[in-house]
Amino acid sequence: MTRDLPTLTPQDALIAVMIGISASDEDIRTSELVTIQSIVNLLPVFANYDIDRMRWISETVFDLFEEEDGLDAYFALIRESLPERLNETAYALACDVAAADGRLGETELRLLEEIRYQLNIDRLHGAAIEQGARARHLTV
Repeated sequence: MTRDLPTLTPQDALIAVMIGISASDEDIRTSELVTIQSIVNLLPVFANYDIDRMRWISETVFDLFEEEDGLDAYFALIRESLPERLNETAYALACDVAAADGRLGETELRLLEEIRYQLNIDRLHGAAIEQGARARHLTV
């Protein structure tokens, strides 16, 4: 049984989505962490975000992923904390983090699919977001 869940800000929820996709394959790569850091430093949605909260959010996500029903609790926490208007933003950030290392494993693909489902992202919008992430993370 999961413990009482913390209250997250919308920015915390976005961070949790990015940490979750990075941790999904149990191998958090430097390129993914750099991408998360860059996103937090550059995007207006994080303009007033207390970056010191990232460690706590990371620990919360890791703890949830270790619990039997942790994935359900993880998504409940995100849905509860994230305004619906930021659902596509959350999915776009997840796609950017997943694409950061140039490869997508099965666990990342399954979690992206679940994020799309849990956040009610239209299939066509999801495909456009995914294509944008692919285009941004291509190498020469």
